[in-house]
Amino acid sequence: MKKAAILFGLLFLINVAELTAQQRSDAALQTRIETTVRRAMEQRHITGLAVGVIKNGRVIYSKGFGVYKLGGQKPITTRSIFHMASVTKLFTATAVMQLAARGKLNLNAHITDYLPYFHLRDERYKSITVRQMLRHTSGMPDVDDYGWDRPEYDAGALERYVRSLMNLPMNAAPGQRFEYSNIAFDVLGDLVAKVSGESYEDYVRRYILAPLRMMHSTLLLREVDAGQLTTPHVSDQQGNITVSEVFPYSRIHAPSSTLYSNVEEMNRFALANLNLGQLGGRRILKASSYEQMWRLPAGVENSEEFPFGKVGLGWFVYKYRGHRFVGHAGADIGFNTFLLLAPDERSGVVVMGNLYPGQENYLPTGTFYTANIARDVMDLILH
Repeated sequence: MKKAAILFGLLFLINVAELTAQQRSDAALQTRIETTVRRAMEQRHITGLAVGVIKNGRVIYSKGFGVYKLGGQKPITTRSIFHMASVTKLFTATAVMQLAARGKLNLNAHITDYLPYFHLRDERYKSITVRQMLRHTSGMPDVDDYGWDRPEYDAGALERYVRSLMNLPMNAAPGQRFEYSNIAFDVLGDLVAKVSGESYEDYVRRYILAPLRMMHSTLLLREVDAGQLTTPHVSDQQGNITVSEVFPYSRIHAPSSTLYSNVEEMNRFALANLNLGQLGGRRILKASSYEQMWRLPAGVENSEEFPFGKVGLGWFVYKYRGHRFVGHAGADIGFNTFLLLAPDERSGVVVMGNLYPGQENYLPTGTFYTANIARDVMDLILH
């Protein structure tokens, strides 16, 4: 009995020592992360920022920096809500893959099989597949005018937008080449709505946000807690920062752009994807779906270009310093976001900012400040 007690005591001390060592390691890493983030904020004159960091499947850091509004005193916190811009596309891709896994749609089917009213000026539109839209190889152009200054709020806005595309040209034959298209993802959102029988926003809430307990995240601006919503800012070519005159919202672009979330809940989305579709006993997607989403098509080599490598299904896929990464960037007037995952290391970084930088802040590769921060923080985690 005495020997057992001594053994138990020794094991307890060993566990405490290991825990203390882990805590010291985490604290040192957190200090380095914070130094990196604050340096970037000073260099880029970023108004407000939220950063979440996951290492080995654990959230080790989550913090807000800066303020909600230029000239104000209200500090950004981990519950501050940002417009996620094109990171929203990951939720649309998840919804499409959910429906495909349930046998509700076929990725290789023509989009017109599900949306017979979808029509472009170029007759080649008839051969566009769901998979090509997810991979940005549909041949469709990108949005010229988002109409953020003319928002549409009604439930019929998305279908009306898809029907309005009848005079839109195509830039290439379906499947011919990569060409990023927000329009294609807006059409995919309408696909989700018609196949599921409910609005795109309701579907995402029911099958993605609710299971992941992302209770403060929404695609509908009217549901956002106004007290937590950050203010959008823009900078001109000289770096002068002002509050944006318009707010980026319209239901016609919900599937490509209008998720509103905070860093705490985006950490949960990141964890679910690192866990191949599950979190807290709830599964949002089959593990086999990730093999499709994070796989490049045959003959396409992985890219060392950061952060925009080659595209899988909804996700960008690339290598950086010998590691495999998947992720997505977001940039709309007033906001800048990035989600970066290292699946093999079960690590990730979420960065959300309420400043849309002027072109002088962009690198030749198209990288912007949230991507730079995510990359630098990921370097700290992995090296």
